[in-house]
Amino acid sequence: MIFNSYLFLLVFLPLVLIGFTLLVRLNSSTAAIGFLSLASLVFYSAWNPVYLPLLLLSIGLNYLHGRLILPCNGRWRTALLCSGVTFNLGLLAYFKYANFFLATATDLGGGNFQPLDVVLPLAISFFSFQQIAFLVDTYRGLCEERSFGRYLLFVAFFPQLIAGPIVHHKEMMPQFKLAVMTQDREIKMTHGMIFLVLGLAKKVLIADSLAPYAIDVFDQQESVSFADAWLGTLAYTLQLYFDFSGYTDMAIGIALLFGIRLPDNFDSPYQARSIVDFWRRWHMTLSRFLRDYLYIPLGGNRRGRGRRYVNLTLTMLLGGLWHGAAWTFVIWGAMHGLLLVVNHGWHYVQRRTGLTSLAESFTYRAFCWALTLLAVMHCWVMFRAPSLDRAMKIYTAMYSPGDRAGELAFPQQVPYALLVLATLIALYLPNIKRMLGAFEAYPNWSGLRSGASAAGRAAALALACLAVYVVTMLDSFSEFLYFQF
Repeated sequence: MIFNSYLFLLVFLPLVLIGFTLLVRLNSSTAAIGFLSLASLVFYSAWNPVYLPLLLLSIGLNYLHGRLILPCNGRWRTALLCSGVTFNLGLLAYFKYANFFLATATDLGGGNFQPLDVVLPLAISFFSFQQIAFLVDTYRGLCEERSFGRYLLFVAFFPQLIAGPIVHHKEMMPQFKLAVMTQDREIKMTHGMIFLVLGLAKKVLIADSLAPYAIDVFDQQESVSFADAWLGTLAYTLQLYFDFSGYTDMAIGIALLFGIRLPDNFDSPYQARSIVDFWRRWHMTLSRFLRDYLYIPLGGNRRGRGRRYVNLTLTMLLGGLWHGAAWTFVIWGAMHGLLLVVNHGWHYVQRRTGLTSLAESFTYRAFCWALTLLAVMHCWVMFRAPSLDRAMKIYTAMYSPGDRAGELAFPQQVPYALLVLATLIALYLPNIKRMLGAFEAYPNWSGLRSGASAAGRAAALALACLAVYVVTMLDSFSEFLYFQF
């Protein structure tokens, strides 16, 4: 079951929302939490019931480790933390990386590789990272969770279970109270519907419409022309953005329908003027996890510039490997690590030479934005390509303007209007949260909630029409790209 399906939108979500509303009216916090937990487990098992016990095992053992860490001190406390983290990493190593590691070892040592019959459990990367953060925070004394029911909902809450955002215990647990979930519920539900509909529109109308052109270039064409390479790369750059940000918007919107606020995960990343700025805006909760639980424990920037650059590179290498068990992802992480090192190095040169005043120049800012976007697009080629050979073929075509590759028809098939519209949205429009913040400054915005003003009713009608139109386009829905990670 996925967010952009009839089963979820027209059956599962309405039934869960009705059941939750009834329990809210009964003023039963325990029943409401239990109901959402049960609904989340049903949601997960709809994919493959065989892996529901694995999710429950992971939740149970991590909760037990957290409870045991609380009263312990000294070596036992550290041993329990190491045991819990090892368990989570062990699950990832087996289900996600076993074949990759075995294939790599076979290539180095020779012989025939026989892959293990392993199916990657849905969301294992996300719920493993989330629980590693929980164990570390418990070890640090930042959380003391004693309710298994609340912990189960914290991990399995269906709006964010499959592909994030990666949430922290301390930002979710205070919200699992009926008084908090029902506070300003009308506003939350209105905002939730806006996030849900606009996120679904991003996925269905933009990302899925661009997908065939990216697939054509990256997976199907035997030879790739100069125009193919650039248009295909642009199509994927926009497809990935609207696919993942659309999913995240839907996750935030669905959670708001139940009175729960998920953390921000996107802040117009293609408007960034540096790679450092890009990673503050793209998949923000993953960036936060890598910073807090990998980069800083490695030493961060506390041990000199040289060690800082090494830590940055290692962090991005592991971040790349987290995305997938393939050398393309490792190299993608290394590329971003190198770009971050160059970015920090340039900032150091600017400070030492007094060139920081350049940042005030419009021309300089525009150059930095264009260079950052170009670098990100080049990295996406490695991220998307099914193999290193395919990535190199596309890179070669990108810098072979005289190669028409047999007069392929791909450029004539591209929906240029959609490419231009998607580019303008990604580069210039504010994200949904910023738009809502701007609307809140105007009195007519309250009309969307109460229907009291003509502007409010018009906005509500437009949103309803968009929702109906998008739902009618779900005949050939596709999974979200980040489901594979």
